[in-house]
Amino acid sequence: MTRREAWLSAGGLFALALVIRAMVASTIPFPTPEDTAYYYGVARNLVEGRGLVSDAIWSYQTPPLVFPRPAFEVWLPLPAFLAAIPMLVLGTGFHAAQVSTVILGSLVPVLAWRLAADVAEERELPAGRARTLAVGAGLTAAVLLPLLLFGVLPDSTTPFTVIALAACLLMTRLAANSVGIRPMDPRLLGLGVLFGLAALTRNEFAWLGLAWVAIIWRINPGTKMRSQRLRLVVIPAVIGAAILTPWLVRDWATFGNPLPGQAAANALSVSGFDIFAYEQPPTLARYLAQGPAWLAEVRLDGLSHNLLSVLLIPSFPVGVLGLVSLPWSGRDKALWPLLILGALTFGATTLLFPVSTTWGTFLHAAGPLHVLLIVSCLVGLDLFIARVGRWRGWTRPVAWLAPTLTVAVAILFSVTIVGYGNQARTVALRYEVLRNELAAAGLPPDRIGPVIADFPIWYAEGVGQEALALPDEPPSSVLGLARRFGASVLVISKTDHGRWPAVIDQGGPDATCFQEVALPPPANETDADALGDTRVFRIGCR
Repeated sequence: MTRREAWLSAGGLFALALVIRAMVASTIPFPTPEDTAYYYGVARNLVEGRGLVSDAIWSYQTPPLVFPRPAFEVWLPLPAFLAAIPMLVLGTGFHAAQVSTVILGSLVPVLAWRLAADVAEERELPAGRARTLAVGAGLTAAVLLPLLLFGVLPDSTTPFTVIALAACLLMTRLAANSVGIRPMDPRLLGLGVLFGLAALTRNEFAWLGLAWVAIIWRINPGTKMRSQRLRLVVIPAVIGAAILTPWLVRDWATFGNPLPGQAAANALSVSGFDIFAYEQPPTLARYLAQGPAWLAEVRLDGLSHNLLSVLLIPSFPVGVLGLVSLPWSGRDKALWPLLILGALTFGATTLLFPVSTTWGTFLHAAGPLHVLLIVSCLVGLDLFIARVGRWRGWTRPVAWLAPTLTVAVAILFSVTIVGYGNQARTVALRYEVLRNELAAAGLPPDRIGPVIADFPIWYAEGVGQEALALPDEPPSSVLGLARRFGASVLVISKTDHGRWPAVIDQGGPDATCFQEVALPPPANETDADALGDTRVFRIGCR
């Protein structure tokens, strides 16, 4: 591949992906899911001069519990910083926050193309097949549903995917010439920068570092290589730590702990609602008390969720074919860093966080694995088509059949993003209608103080007022929360928030302290559909 061809391929893929993602981003008017709303809200507050704060408290395990809430007691800040950059110029609307993600998301197909080109070079494929494999991987990544959807949502998924893919590409190049790497080699320094940026994006940066250690460990440990291996590990680690340290100092000064405390506690969750725990936080005793059968069952559930709901179903059939092809494609050294990273991430979220992963832990770290499966799928199809060609005696190259298949089916499934945009509009309308309904019921949001809600981040962004997460705990616990923050209103938008709202309807101790408010009839059927099952309660007994 000539330099000119490489630049044209990369530039063409980036431009195509940029156009596609910009079009998709324009159809999503409201930050869904809630983690996206959180990053967006913090970025907006930062741009408006309020600092790194949130108007929603969804985690109660890390003090101080005050409004405005210091942000990122659990998550990490880089996605919000990236969202804030275009907002400084374009305003604080959600579409402005999407710009950075759209640009970064457009780099994913370029990185997938480069990864596939490395595989083709390692396999010494003929020029035509190599070009088809590389460009096909890039085109598939440009339209594959999981990469396309999260390529327009300003959260941690796309930044981590880009950083991890770039790091894996650098790892391959450094490992291939490990003997001649100097301490100040730009690639080695760049790997350290990527480690630092990953550490500011997701906690899975730890698996990225372990992947590099594993790659270095495979290098022949000759006498000269022992010290070289140590340098190859230590230098990027020191650079990454230097980038991360200021944030650790900030967390220590703000929360009294440099580490994201609840992230570790999430491993002890027995329900996804434990992330909202107030008086009954996860404990090791309660976790172990569930018994061996339950401990095994939740890991099987986590395995099923990560494998099917996150990897294979959203990317069908590309992901399935890619998984089947891994025994052959996984032999390529160009894929080893990504393969090790994927195995560590998948294994850790399944075994260590089996409950939390069903609420998105693996989902937001799965981007690199989707790219791995794309390349593996195309490698498998290329081998299959080449074998059939030899068997049938074909004289003309037909390698283009593989990317034609993957791109076509990816586009077919990605059309469902239209439905996602409709859902986002419904959520935005829900809180617009709710704001008006509360005011009409004598509960104007700007005068009633913080509200306890089952979707606190959406409420804070949609209504524009402070909100507290509803814990899945008895009414007495919620009353204690209300007293602490002076909350007088409870808003429940779905009927399945753990034991709520059934615990009120069934009566019992303290249930009478929650008196339902009769909201005025919505103005039209559209507003009624958007409001859905939303119920509002006054909180008494405070």
